[in-house]
Amino acid sequence: MQWVSRATGLTRAALDLLLPPRCYACGDLLVEQGQLCAACWSGLTFISAPFCACCGYPFEHPLPGRSLCGRCQAQRPVYRRARSLLVYDDASRRLVLALKRGDRTELARPLGRLMANHAGDLVQAADLIVPVPLHGSRLFARRFNQSALLARTIAKAGARRWAATRLVRHRRTRSQGGLNHRQRQENVRRAFSLRGPVAGCTILLVDDVFTTGATVEACSRALIAGGAKAVDVLTLARVATPAQIPI
Repeated sequence: MQWVSRATGLTRAALDLLLPPRCYACGDLLVEQGQLCAACWSGLTFISAPFCACCGYPFEHPLPGRSLCGRCQAQRPVYRRARSLLVYDDASRRLVLALKRGDRTELARPLGRLMANHAGDLVQAADLIVPVPLHGSRLFARRFNQSALLARTIAKAGARRWAATRLVRHRRTRSQGGLNHRQRQENVRRAFSLRGPVAGCTILLVDDVFTTGATVEACSRALIAGGAKAVDVLTLARVATPAQIPI
């Protein structure tokens, strides 16, 4: 109805006067809420083709066919394919840390929508969207799981089902920071288990940062062992290092 639309517009205008729209990265004033300013947007490195057909590692130059990075050629991951929105660098790190450690939970909505738009094929292929879980003690200390907040937004944007606790971290692991790939693999080995059915489902696993892939690999193993038909991975950002250059 026209009066409802007019009232909504007036309410939004009043809120904008009290809480002016600001860039969710740097805080500069904007015209609309939930946006990035031009400077912050241009500073982000979005991942687009060409990239590894399996793990999504970005290539510097186009390669023929469905090319794989060196690591995936040496050993294919358990998951089917992984995609990330951003290269993890100084610009994206500010967003990730604001969400993860700065209690900026409101960032999950705009960032999750960007992730859903970026990997719409993965979202639409999913029967169920599942976040990488935190251990209970870490969740208690932090009060929220940033991956679950992203997963919820992605599921809503794509009209898919999601389950915040279908996958659980039953063993508290040390921080992955400072560990190499082999150490990360050992750190999360057998750290995850299922709480609920996934048999026959295509799962979209959501996390904030893809570093070496050890965590999403361990989660994927638990999901596949529970009968999942396939696991795809979507992360907000990923580390891009020379270690995965194509052979």
